[in-house]
Amino acid sequence: MERLDCIVVGAGVVGLAIARALAIAGREVVVVDAAESIGTVTSARNSEVIHAGIYYPRGSLKARFCVSGKEMLYRYCADRGVPHRRSGKLIVATDDSQVPTLDKIRAQAAANGVGDLRLLSARDANDLEPDLRCTAALLSPSTGIIDSHAYMLALQGEAEANGAVFVFHTPVEAGALRANGIELALGGSEPMRVLARTVVNSAGLHAPAVAASIEGLPQTDIPPAYFAKGNYFALQGKSPFRHLVYPVPEAAGLGVHLTLDLGGQARFGPDVEWVDEIDYNVDPRRSDGFYEAIRNYWPGLRDGALVPAYSGIRPKIQAPDEPAKDFLIRGPADHGVPGLINLFGIESPGLTASPAIAEHVASIASLP
Repeated sequence: MERLDCIVVGAGVVGLAIARALAIAGREVVVVDAAESIGTVTSARNSEVIHAGIYYPRGSLKARFCVSGKEMLYRYCADRGVPHRRSGKLIVATDDSQVPTLDKIRAQAAANGVGDLRLLSARDANDLEPDLRCTAALLSPSTGIIDSHAYMLALQGEAEANGAVFVFHTPVEAGALRANGIELALGGSEPMRVLARTVVNSAGLHAPAVAASIEGLPQTDIPPAYFAKGNYFALQGKSPFRHLVYPVPEAAGLGVHLTLDLGGQARFGPDVEWVDEIDYNVDPRRSDGFYEAIRNYWPGLRDGALVPAYSGIRPKIQAPDEPAKDFLIRGPADHGVPGLINLFGIESPGLTASPAIAEHVASIASLP
């Protein structure tokens, strides 16, 4: 059996950031992923938004890591030439009854350390976006967009430059706790068993299943997995908007919002579709709900302008009828297993928070 220092399970954006941080800290890192390359699942199927840290409960990991991760991410992108832009976003109230919600959002953001939100009148909002219909809006100037794949490639390159090794087509099939480490059975074309001093389970949608496969880990420490699918539709033709546009939040998500890629192409989504299995097909019929939601703030959207784009699945750890839960990062101090760090429910704002999550996990991994 091969002995290894550190295994990171999952080569999504968070796993990549963790691998980089551990490698820079001098750890010998092997990253394993069941897919064929980096970032093929949740990390490749999101809005590519750099979030400001507005909505999350004060003191939560989501709030803390999003706010600090945002600044780290902007610096990282600037230093390494990763394409990005501080586009800003508008959170819009489309009737007078929603205006108090904007006040609550601004207060929540301030409690999280995001003090740059500005309340705009409908006229001020229309000065920025003439095609927008709203009664009031919040402007978040620190929200931005990023080329997430370029970011992941940069993380991978730095991790490899510091000695990390990536192994693809290699699922974790089972594991067991041993006196001198954590044994993992790795599948693929060349199955093998390895013994690692540190295992970081950053498998995203599959993190609860990976944890459950490790014999000896208390099952009470593993949350159930729920899949909340988000469908996206692209706008045919040129977008009339320069800012991202978000309605006030809804259950399980932030509503059907408008985001832009770095080329200016507009896309709408995600909606919320709870599913039992991973399926990325986008049902064109779901566009009916999109038109209705979008026309609340953009009545000029023409019929037939939306086409199915892609979908992603949020790795939820709460059921559809339960309140949203925080990131769950469980280390030896939580479950009592030396060397094991599990990351559960790392959904949005996981991309934005990735540098801060990586810093946190690396600090846990350095503890005796």
